[in-house]
Amino acid sequence: MKHSIKKQMTIGFISLIVLILGMMFVVYSKFLDGYYLIHKETDLIEVHEMVGDLIVNGNVMDNDKVWKEMEQTNISMLIMEQFGDRTVFTIRGDKDQLMGQLKGYLFNRNQQQGELLKSTDAYEIRKTRDMGAGIDYLEMWGTYPDGEVFILRTPLDSIGESTTLANKFLVYIGAMTIVLGCFLVWLFARKITEPITELAVLSKRMSELDFEARYTGGGDNEIGVLGENFNIMSEQLEKTISELKSANNELQKDIEQKEKIEDMRNEFLGNVSHELKTPIALIQGYAEGLKEGISEDPESREFYCDVIIDEAAKMNQMVRNLLTLNQLEFGSNEVEFTRFDVAKLIEGVIHSCDILIQQAEARAEFICTGPVYVWADEFKTEQVIRNYLTNAIHHVDYERRIEIRISPQGSTVRITVFNSGNPIPQEDLKKLWDKFYKVDKAHTREYGGNGIGLSIVKAIMESFHQKYGVRNFDNGVEFWFELDCESALQETGN
Repeated sequence: MKHSIKKQMTIGFISLIVLILGMMFVVYSKFLDGYYLIHKETDLIEVHEMVGDLIVNGNVMDNDKVWKEMEQTNISMLIMEQFGDRTVFTIRGDKDQLMGQLKGYLFNRNQQQGELLKSTDAYEIRKTRDMGAGIDYLEMWGTYPDGEVFILRTPLDSIGESTTLANKFLVYIGAMTIVLGCFLVWLFARKITEPITELAVLSKRMSELDFEARYTGGGDNEIGVLGENFNIMSEQLEKTISELKSANNELQKDIEQKEKIEDMRNEFLGNVSHELKTPIALIQGYAEGLKEGISEDPESREFYCDVIIDEAAKMNQMVRNLLTLNQLEFGSNEVEFTRFDVAKLIEGVIHSCDILIQQAEARAEFICTGPVYVWADEFKTEQVIRNYLTNAIHHVDYERRIEIRISPQGSTVRITVFNSGNPIPQEDLKKLWDKFYKVDKAHTREYGGNGIGLSIVKAIMESFHQKYGVRNFDNGVEFWFELDCESALQETGN
């Protein structure tokens, strides 16, 4: 990454280290001498005051404290009587050299030598140079209150060497500090930026709706808290999007259902209009004929009335079927499951349709041994059987045979209604269950069919959550459906 935080932090910290080391080098080079001089001035003043106090107390000659202090600070001292040659006190250094230097100050021979650093009524401090030895000194001379004169002297040559050594040492330490600092800064930057990088990757995956990603860096610091909040946000977003998708799915279903209902309504109106047009036209025509007295003989009038009654009955039956189908499709007709003998129910339906079977010159055979108990809605099951049987009666042909059979299928029984005749064209099989669909419209019109019966069967079986269907044979067609049973072909009392 071109502008990564890790790179910026590394460069920033290393630059800070280099800057600090550079400033230390400049300070050492420019100000160490001055600081050293100030420090030495302080040492001279402290020794001067310490000796002055001891002179007052009269024990300066035997005091170890003065000796140790001068040893530590590398200071030489000489005290003389004013305008005399007697030495009161001396410690360290060349006595003759110190005496000569002090007399030079007393007789104004050294006043122009060196650099005056500080001057008071009691003493002067100067920076001088011994031209013979080539050594710089810091000298302090003056007078004590009781008349003694003194000189304090300390060499300064060591400061230059110390400064040079300190600068060299600083360069070495600085180089090592920069190398070690680079490594430590890299580790620190990595520790900081790795969780941030992980959060960046996590946010990208979240933007792509990948909510399986989780922050795993942990930690109790601000980044750890941010990562935990990312995880919570990811879970909430996943939950919210899931809810939105569910709501959207439900909305889509509602829209599809609304469109489906609208299509069904339009289809229903079109089909009903089409189905009612013919019987209404017949009723209207024959009624007008009766009114205008087109035929005066009783037989013709009776025929006209029969046609009107027959067409009105067909219309009434179609309306009843439509109401039944509407209740089934929209779930307003509740299913009441009971245990009953379906074999007995089939026998009753066959008996009630006996007149239609005779009119079709067909023979019906029911194949079943004993009662068969099933769980279903008995009234709706009767509607299915009656629709299958009347459909078989109206389409029976060839040997004019109808066969109703009950076959065990494990936990279910299959009820089949077969009629001999022409097979249904393959392209029409899937459309049989659609409302108002008729394979043979002319033949259907003859017996008053309106293409609703099999739609009612479909709605009933789907409300039962059971299977149904149709199969073609070379010599006929078989319609079937299945029902739950306690056991196949139970006998009464078992």
